[in-house]
Amino acid sequence: MLKVYNTLTRKTEELKTLLPNKVSMYVCGPTVYAKAHIGHAMSALVFDIIRRYFEYRGYEVKHVMNFTDVDDKIILKANQQGMDPFALGELYIREFEQHIKDFNILPATINPRATREMDQILTMIKGLIDKGYAYPVDGDVYFRVTKDPQYGKLSGRRVDDMQAGARIEVDVRKEHPMDFALWKSAKPGEPAWGSPWGNGRPGWHIECSAMNLNHLGEQIDIHGGGNDLVFPHHENEIAQSESYTGKPFARYWIHNGMLQLSGEKMSKSIGNLVTIEEFLSKHPADALRMMVLNSGYRSPLSYSEEILAQAEKAIDRLRSALKPALGGSTSAPDASMKALKSQMDAAEAGFVEAMDEDLNSSGALAYLFELVRVVNQTRADGATGEQLEPAQALISKLTSVLGLSLHQTVQVDQAVDGFVELLIEIRKDLRQNKLWALSDKIRDRLAGLGIVLEDSKDGTSWHRE
Repeated sequence: MLKVYNTLTRKTEELKTLLPNKVSMYVCGPTVYAKAHIGHAMSALVFDIIRRYFEYRGYEVKHVMNFTDVDDKIILKANQQGMDPFALGELYIREFEQHIKDFNILPATINPRATREMDQILTMIKGLIDKGYAYPVDGDVYFRVTKDPQYGKLSGRRVDDMQAGARIEVDVRKEHPMDFALWKSAKPGEPAWGSPWGNGRPGWHIECSAMNLNHLGEQIDIHGGGNDLVFPHHENEIAQSESYTGKPFARYWIHNGMLQLSGEKMSKSIGNLVTIEEFLSKHPADALRMMVLNSGYRSPLSYSEEILAQAEKAIDRLRSALKPALGGSTSAPDASMKALKSQMDAAEAGFVEAMDEDLNSSGALAYLFELVRVVNQTRADGATGEQLEPAQALISKLTSVLGLSLHQTVQVDQAVDGFVELLIEIRKDLRQNKLWALSDKIRDRLAGLGIVLEDSKDGTSWHRE
């Protein structure tokens, strides 16, 4: 039984979709005004892992991730650089699309953009005004939060206790300080569209509700994003969407934890960030995915070079199980093969059991690493390639479900591998001549380079740590 944690109910619940074996999922994408950082990549990775696992469990996933391509920050950055705001947004959208490929993230089914959804946005705003949930004032339009008795149900805040949040400007023309903008009247030099209330542009929150409605319908299964979006963005999305349709909006609200650098959330506004471009120049893409998998999607994730090094070692450990059989291997003992088969069954069942419990990826990895250990032991026991192949295929399948691209990144350097094999042969000669100190020196120096030697009755095998 597949279960997910629902921010709305604050409970882990069985996934029951609107349509059998189909998942409609909307995930808030980036606001494209600067180079994306690895916090953006983390959120995209989380929902890629979720999507991949849903598909593994037999669901057809319709995944929508938007680009916010009109916003105060985009306009400000474009003015500072003397660029057209739309050209600036297009530049960073193209960069982010490349990063999606770099991280082996499945492309969304649809990537809508706010600037291409104006008809739906205007229709929705007009409908909210007609229903009494919104009011125009001097070319702006605001949502009337006091009209919605359930406002605050996602974040657990009461209207009377709330303070103006992110992207909400205090305006004496508002009926209530927490009323939020659906439409902003145009300022000189800003991009603007015509509307019944005058030239202007949409507020941030209405953009996502309109794109949701346009591409997934009045009700969806999952709405996702970082937990910094719970309030005010997702709270406001619920309010305006449910007020407009009269129906429950999203069945499940799934939020990922934030990536932290030096104990603070990584963000463009704070400036404590590592860009995706910078990260990929120093580390394999799988390293960040492994960090996310080890942590779990709802937990805050601390970023450091030490944690990254551990993630890279974990990837190498998984990859070690895919090495070919030792040269000259004829067959592993029956007991070894029985143990391998037993561990394969346990790994596949345990993987599903862990992931079914709110996508417990660290638990799923534990089963995989145990299978890796047994595969490597079986190889050392003299297993042939044919004997190892079923277990290796299972590891490849399950790591692929998690989005790890082991085969793509196992760029085995034949020269290095050949040199390691040569050193193993020399070490064998040294051991036969009882030159233990030199033999141990080779082993220890290789260990210092991340190459682990494993001696057995059938010879010496090796893997990258």
